[in-house]
Amino acid sequence: MTLSPGLADSRINVSPSAMDVMDANADEATALLKALAHEGRLRILCHLVEGEKSVTELERLISARQSAVSQQLSRLRLEGLVENRREGKTIFYRIADPRAARILMLLHDIFCGPEAAETSPAGTTGATS
Repeated sequence: MTLSPGLADSRINVSPSAMDVMDANADEATALLKALAHEGRLRILCHLVEGEKSVTELERLISARQSAVSQQLSRLRLEGLVENRREGKTIFYRIADPRAARILMLLHDIFCGPEAAETSPAGTTGATS
């Protein structure tokens, strides 16, 4: 496989010992990526990167029913990606895993940043809301 000119500059050299570490952590990395691979969970996490949000706020932001939001938050909590706190009857969520936050920031740069429209495939507009 040949990398395009822009990608050739971004290759990293991985030492054999770094590959051993990657192999040891592959299951954990795969679990994180699987959690991010669901559109609803990804959209929730994108909003939580901006800061703590209540379940009601998340429902409004992603235009989803409370049951759907709660189901996805439950999965994210189970995976250790978010944590919650209760204030009266309101439950607030925030990102608990800094690795997830780093990946979300990278995804934001790629798909929502200034260059997103320039690099999106033909026929698409780049970022979606």
